[in-house]
Amino acid sequence: MTDVPGSLIEFQQRFPDEAACAAYLAAVRWPHGFVCPRCGHSKAWLLQTKAWTYECAGCHKQTSVTAGTILHASKLPLTLWFWAAYLMATHSNGISALQLPDQLALGSYKTAWLLCAKLRASMVAPNRNPLCGLVEVDETKIACRSKKDPPAGGGGRSHQGKILVVGAVEAQDDGAGPGRIRLQEVPDYSSASLHPFLAANLAPSATAKTDSWSGYPGAPGVHHDPHTIGKMAAHIVLPWTHRVFSNRKTWALGVYHGLRRKHLQSYLDEFVFRFNRRHHRHAGFRSLLGIAAGHVPFTYKMLISPEATA
Repeated sequence: MTDVPGSLIEFQQRFPDEAACAAYLAAVRWPHGFVCPRCGHSKAWLLQTKAWTYECAGCHKQTSVTAGTILHASKLPLTLWFWAAYLMATHSNGISALQLPDQLALGSYKTAWLLCAKLRASMVAPNRNPLCGLVEVDETKIACRSKKDPPAGGGGRSHQGKILVVGAVEAQDDGAGPGRIRLQEVPDYSSASLHPFLAANLAPSATAKTDSWSGYPGAPGVHHDPHTIGKMAAHIVLPWTHRVFSNRKTWALGVYHGLRRKHLQSYLDEFVFRFNRRHHRHAGFRSLLGIAAGHVPFTYKMLISPEATA
């Protein structure tokens, strides 16, 4: 589907009820027609006794448009999911779980948080293209003191009282500004942490422009272009990564009043999703629902567990 609502009025006209939302979700999930998740058969009929559920003509498995997706087993109306996705994807700064109950008349903060967390988990496409060309790579830290951290924090690259993050930004040659970005929390700035980040996020032909930190050289498949900064300000040598780090800090303080260690990566993923679609915010709604329709389900217990990434 190529048409994307460009305003709240258009959105309301396009998705006025559950039927419109279900039809759109089915088209996103099965763009070439229904495919049975059990046997792969393409012929099915829409049941009249179960809402938005298809029965496979081959194996007779019944599959709803939300089954096996991020919306799986949700008691919330599809219209509410669509409104939440639209607000999160198109609002210039995003929207927090504290704001969502007032906007959508939700009954509790827990419901709003779960809704936001599931959508946030859908902001990373499983097969997204890696960064290419000249890519600036640098590290930053987010001040976050816990009970175990000293009041003054650690200095330099020490991780005491700080959350460590590495970022990468495509530096476009045409002077059009930064391209796509990636941000990831890391336990330290060693090559054991930085090399996997480069391998996962940069194309084999990309050139990583970094400072002279020893954790970058030797990453397999990536050309390295180190720059000794010395007395020169780091933002002069790596301007776009530092611009992104500054924007991330302003965004986190403005929307979430700062970030915490728990679930940090999911908030970084949200910032990346928003930044990479900053010129086409309304198309982000289509991207978000498209990823959500193909994403495995998340339960509340999965999202709040220490191992969760959302």
